[in-house]
Amino acid sequence: MSLDAWRSGTLARHAPSPVLTPLPSPRAPGLDLLRALAIVVVMLYHLSSHGIDVAGPGRHGWMGVDLFFVLSGYLIGWPVLRDLAAGRKPDWTGFVVGRAWRILPAYLAVLALYLALPAWREADAMPPVWQFLTFSMNVLPEHLTQRAYSHAWSLCVEEHFYLLFPLVAWLLARSGRMPGVLATSAGAALLFGAGMLLRDWEWRHAIAPHLASGGDAARAVAGYVGRIYSPTWTRLDGLLAGVLLAALRAFRPAWWTRVLTHGWVLLGAGLALLMAATQLDPLGRGGAVFLYPLAALGCACLLLGALSPCTPLGRRALPGARTLALLAFSLYLTHRQVYAWLDDVAGDLTANAPLAAFVLYNGASLAVAALLYVAVERPGLRMRPGMTRRLRGALAR
Repeated sequence: MSLDAWRSGTLARHAPSPVLTPLPSPRAPGLDLLRALAIVVVMLYHLSSHGIDVAGPGRHGWMGVDLFFVLSGYLIGWPVLRDLAAGRKPDWTGFVVGRAWRILPAYLAVLALYLALPAWREADAMPPVWQFLTFSMNVLPEHLTQRAYSHAWSLCVEEHFYLLFPLVAWLLARSGRMPGVLATSAGAALLFGAGMLLRDWEWRHAIAPHLASGGDAARAVAGYVGRIYSPTWTRLDGLLAGVLLAALRAFRPAWWTRVLTHGWVLLGAGLALLMAATQLDPLGRGGAVFLYPLAALGCACLLLGALSPCTPLGRRALPGARTLALLAFSLYLTHRQVYAWLDDVAGDLTANAPLAAFVLYNGASLAVAALLYVAVERPGLRMRPGMTRRLRGALAR
């Protein structure tokens, strides 16, 4: 199946949405810019399913989710590995409470809207509630056909990472064998290789038989979504790349500083790697094996370039980037539902006035995301410090 068929078929409707990543403090302009860029390209990718096709992001904007994975791996990995490298015990209580109050209020509020207003869903069927509450819908077989709120699959991957990475780091520190950057790199390389081998095996058994002459293309797409595209164990590449960057900064700060002096080279390398990724057919064997590592490495290079003080991205904030970064999670949760609702009320606007439709669809999405942020997400963020203190007090008794 060609890339065009991939984009215009079921997977375009089931495309990834940006996943949650924490924001740094103090804010780094390059990180805000990348977070804003990731949400924008994913939204443009989803617009292609509503008759508004923007060249470039309309076909390859799915890479925005890989950028979010890299950001999350770096921003979650850095404080944990920094403390461990300095011989300190990480603030596990603050980590758990912080993640919960960062994610759950807005996520559950939108889930309640999906349940209370089924007519506003982007699809009729949605996974059962328990799958959302347990963050397990990305590993279950009906993930493709139950498409309402299906973009939560990427948040499931994030949640599994939030649980597993601190646990692994704590076990290594407790055993006294906390690895440095070289050992971490070797471990990451092994995991990258294991992921490629696993995807190759899945492709040969779940996808290739349906791509042969006389095969069922729909079953090939379903196999790709269920066995390669969505499961956590096949989508660790971006998170691993981000953790590797965090390990470099934590355990080899001199190397980190030296790497950041090559900001322009890193930006160029990142763009070249992402351009190379666009040449792979996602449903082909090469795409199944190499697409996600290539995208992860490209996004990692972009992250380094955006952090480098040698590039404007690392020194100056661009207008609007911080606002989009702040709204990214609320946009992630709501934009597909807004797009679907506008399909019903806007009639033939996308065909007759695509520019007006573009402004309407994205303007409405921004308005709804801003409302969710102000009403739910920001209050939840403000409650985190108090909840952390209360939990620490309860554990200390």
